[in-house]
Amino acid sequence: MDTKWMADGRCNEESSDVFFPSDGVGVEIAKRICAECAVSERCLDYALNLRIDHGVWGGCSERQRRRLLRARRISSAA
Repeated sequence: MDTKWMADGRCNEESSDVFFPSDGVGVEIAKRICAECAVSERCLDYALNLRIDHGVWGGCSERQRRRLLRARRISSAA
């Protein structure tokens, strides 16, 4: 899988701890950073494809990614 896009992520300008928050406030901070990132869609696709369970990826929390994956399964079953 090509990961060269990662070099262009806004996350490279922050501590990785920011994207693995322990509370909802931390999640919102990470999501705001992702909202300004040029590669957030690729990041989200990466996390969804690899089923990454922890952290904020592509502007989505763990819970949001689980919902997206569930919606994909439902739509592919229909």
